[in-house]
Amino acid sequence: MPGMSTSPPKAPAPASRVTVPADRTREIRYAVRDILLVADEVARSGREMLYLNIGDPNIYGFAPPAHMIEAVERAMRDNRNGYAPSSGIPEAVAAVRRSADAAGIRDIQHVYITSGCSEAIELALAALVNPGENVLTPSPGYPLYTAVLAKLGAERRDYYLDEDDGWQPDVDDIAARIDDRTRALVLINPNNPTGAVCTRERLEQIAELARRHDLVIVSDEIYDKLLFDGRTHVATAAVASGAKVITFNGLSKSYVVPGFRIGWGIVSGPSAALSDYCEAIRKMERARISANHPEQYAIRPALEGPQDHIRAMMARLTRQRDVLMAGLSAIPGVSCVTPAGAFYAFPRLHGDEPDEQFVTRLIRETGAVAVPGSGFGQKPGTRHFRLVFLPDERTIAGACDAIRRTIASAPR
Repeated sequence: MPGMSTSPPKAPAPASRVTVPADRTREIRYAVRDILLVADEVARSGREMLYLNIGDPNIYGFAPPAHMIEAVERAMRDNRNGYAPSSGIPEAVAAVRRSADAAGIRDIQHVYITSGCSEAIELALAALVNPGENVLTPSPGYPLYTAVLAKLGAERRDYYLDEDDGWQPDVDDIAARIDDRTRALVLINPNNPTGAVCTRERLEQIAELARRHDLVIVSDEIYDKLLFDGRTHVATAAVASGAKVITFNGLSKSYVVPGFRIGWGIVSGPSAALSDYCEAIRKMERARISANHPEQYAIRPALEGPQDHIRAMMARLTRQRDVLMAGLSAIPGVSCVTPAGAFYAFPRLHGDEPDEQFVTRLIRETGAVAVPGSGFGQKPGTRHFRLVFLPDERTIAGACDAIRRTIASAPR
């Protein structure tokens, strides 16, 4: 008939197959944000929430120093908004070098500025570790390392921190896990999630192990200025003469700008032994172009300007830590090593209930949000949860009461 199409009917489109994700993603978890799936569900029911899960000081009323913000605003108005040098702007790199030198770090071979401390760590490990090799990581420890090593196809080999020794690294346990495929040893000092601070003696013992086995020490020191009870920070590289050390730090925590995403790495140790490795890191830097540009102008005023905000911050954090510790000590079935740095506590549950189940009940029954200890690693047979003591004292006291009630209602 006129107007009727004579083309054959179209064949049906082939059925869409499920896209299979890469194997490397199977072990990637981030307990700090994963637990928000439960918290968001409870919040939608209208329950008042007590958030003690995210280590973001800004959302709890802490603020960065004004002179830092002014420096970034000035840079933006001066149109410093294009690409930066791949290793960082000269004034920022120089300020980090001066700060490292003041901390006793010698034989600095390379300094590079990154999009947060996390990127500095990822570039350093990507330039170092091949698939099938292993890196020693602390347990408990920050889950970023799990994700990075999974992406690299490398083995994360946990060593345990000793809860009975104030969460100090167990040097004998570290030594027992080293083999001919071990490339690096990670330290988080002060530690997230426990708040522990390594002693100088323990750092020296670890440095000796690293020299003996030719390991690179990956020293994550992002909380180095947040120390309690008159402690002073000891940089790993300052007591590790002759060892290969990469020190990581940034503005996120001590300078209260996690959203700036500004961090850095400092490679120190024997020049001849580190030359090729430093060039490999530079290749990685060039491939990703640069870190945020205007925000890099905050580094020099942060490190070399007034530090009054840190003193005020530590005064408040000390009060809040002490309220938390007093509250936890009054709860049967809970113990907790007093944090020496950062703003985290890692209480231990002495009942039989799994930590994931306890934290889920805590959120559903009370609205108090913590993070299961299994998300950070813990010795088999132990159960913990992480709390952030950034909220005000009233919120912390309310959270302790919520924990007490949740433990009391545990299934028998």
